[in-house]
Amino acid sequence: MLLTLILVACALSVVTSQHKARKLFVELEKQQELAEQLAVEWGQLQLEQSTWAKHTRVEKIATGQLRMRLPDASRGQIVPLTISRTPADSIEASKP
Repeated sequence: MLLTLILVACALSVVTSQHKARKLFVELEKQQELAEQLAVEWGQLQLEQSTWAKHTRVEKIATGQLRMRLPDASRGQIVPLTISRTPADSIEASKP
């Protein structure tokens, strides 16, 4: 009688563990499918971003909708790059 109860308990634990394993496997497959879908969507979004950022599209919108235009070449100025000094640098530079 005792051995029969132990056998039934072992059988139930095997069935329970197999059921849990199947549920986890199904969940794993769902998550892998979701990961694939997200990877495809990521690729599509990168392609869309590169399309939206094309120079010709930006220029078309700037001239058409925003009424922007290139400045005349005579109005352009070249500003030389200067390195600004901090007050501490100025003090050390003035020391002999």
